[in-house]
Amino acid sequence: MIKMAIFASGSGSNFRAIVEACRNGSLEAVPTLLVCDKQDAKVVERANEENIQTFVFSPKEYESKVAFENAILHELRAHNIEWIVLAGYMRLIGSTLLSAYPKKIVNVHPSLLPDFPGLDAVGQALNEGVGKTGVTIHFVDEGMDTGPIIAQGEVEILPFDTRETLQQRIQQLEHELYPKTLQNILHTERSLTKR
Repeated sequence: MIKMAIFASGSGSNFRAIVEACRNGSLEAVPTLLVCDKQDAKVVERANEENIQTFVFSPKEYESKVAFENAILHELRAHNIEWIVLAGYMRLIGSTLLSAYPKKIVNVHPSLLPDFPGLDAVGQALNEGVGKTGVTIHFVDEGMDTGPIIAQGEVEILPFDTRETLQQRIQQLEHELYPKTLQNILHTERSLTKR
């Protein structure tokens, strides 16, 4: 079974969906480690409840991004992590991790990229007055939400939508699409390595 690390900074709703999919067998992987950059994030509590190891760090305690990514890399290697899954991790991944895990870092973003990259994608979509937005799952590169797209799903923006109602429907789609897409990627990877 493939060992994955989940990186998150917030409440951990995607973390929970991924762990659930691993537990029920629809995602054939082991959620081995949570990496979190906020000591008081709700996701840390969720990881503890699930008996998943955590590495919680405070970036300002390190002299540079390279320094804290090296500390993360040390943890990833100690746990034999094969894939990194970003689930609401609010930092750009740097070259230290990108070079150690080429094409093995995946992110979910709450818009139809390339539209509305970066922070507050839901607010951006509402402000633009577009008729639809959605979810994008993509490989991570050096840019902000610029890596190759793996899968997308659409969410219609309704006339009465608020940030909260739209966010809720987007998250619902994320929780379905992300584990399913991860299973497809990991299954493809396994098939290729068996050849």
